[in-house]
Order: sequence, then structure tokens, then C-alpha cells
Amino acid sequence: MDIDDIFRSDIHCKIVAFFHENQASIDTPRGVATWVGEERSKVKLALEDLVKARILVAHRATSTTGYSYTSDSKLIARIGRILKKLKPA
Repeated sequence: MDIDDIFRSDIHCKIVAFFHENQASIDTPRGVATWVGEERSKVKLALEDLVKARILVAHRATSTTGYSYTSDSKLIARIGRILKKLKPA
């Protein structure tokens, strides 16, 4: 899934927007599902897509996985521009 495909998916957009607005946060699939108001199973799949796209970083532990936003400043800037275009005026 490339970055353009990600922004065609509502759930992916919600997750990226959440992490873009909360760049220092690390959260679990359950926590992210709560924040974005989506089913945890769907959120978990979307989170892994975002890890593959290098937008998120997975912090895997035995019991759970926490996800955090990329630290790639160029990618963050690009995502910021895309999110700005997507937001209704």
C-alpha cells in the first residue's frame, strides 16, 4: 500500500491524522481504536499497513504492540500537506 492509497481509506486517514496531531504518542491497537472510533480488528490491520508504509513504527513486546509516528521529517511534512488538502475548509 503506497502513501496515496493510504489516504483513500477512511480508517487509515483517521489513524494517520491521530498520530500526526499527537506525534509523541505511543498507543496500542485498542487505544487507537478508541481514539478513532473504529473496530479494533480493522484498526490492527490498518496499523500494520501504516508500518509497512513507514508512517508508523511498531514497538513489539510479548503481550502487545505499541505504535508510534515516524520520525522522518520529510515524510511528516508530506503527510501534513496531504492532510491539509483533505480537511474541509
